[in-house]
Amino acid sequence: MKFKSKFPRIETPPPSPESDDMALFQQEMKGIAPLKQDTYVAPVSRPEIKIRRQQKTTRQAQASFEFSDAFEGFVPPEGALRYCRQDVPGYELKQLRRGDYLPDYILDLHGMTRAQAKHELGALLHTAWQEHIDCVCIVHGVGSGVLKQALPHYLIQHPRVMAFHQAPLEYGGQGALLVLLEIESPFSKKR
Repeated sequence: MKFKSKFPRIETPPPSPESDDMALFQQEMKGIAPLKQDTYVAPVSRPEIKIRRQQKTTRQAQASFEFSDAFEGFVPPEGALRYCRQDVPGYELKQLRRGDYLPDYILDLHGMTRAQAKHELGALLHTAWQEHIDCVCIVHGVGSGVLKQALPHYLIQHPRVMAFHQAPLEYGGQGALLVLLEIESPFSKKR
């Protein structure tokens, strides 16, 4: 006796090459345990970090200038605080006094110790030289007068300082100095 089903017979498609590959893969992988993830990451040698550190050290050494506290240059006791190097014409000092030179950088030394001020001053003068800037303003404040008395002697020691004068009121008056710097570029802004 033959039994007939109410449901139509479903024909299975012939096996495709992709399903054969998958069946083979699963047959080969039967009984293999997956690997545990290793969290160790091998250190990568980064020579560029060492190079950057060396470059930073070199830049800091180039920017530093040793200002002496024992050196005392001649600063006229009367009148405004001023200085002009011997090889610099006197009219440059007059231009500084009138405010003809506009400072590109202003360094504020308020609240700094002498050591901090010397470090910041050396960095400012080096940066100005690198960027061909010929005038900067240094605000030392009035306060107890420690930096006001020391700053002119520091500036006289630096070989790139051509002249300085007490700043006009808009830049700080008695609490600031305009400093004229020697630059190498023949295409300077003001000469």
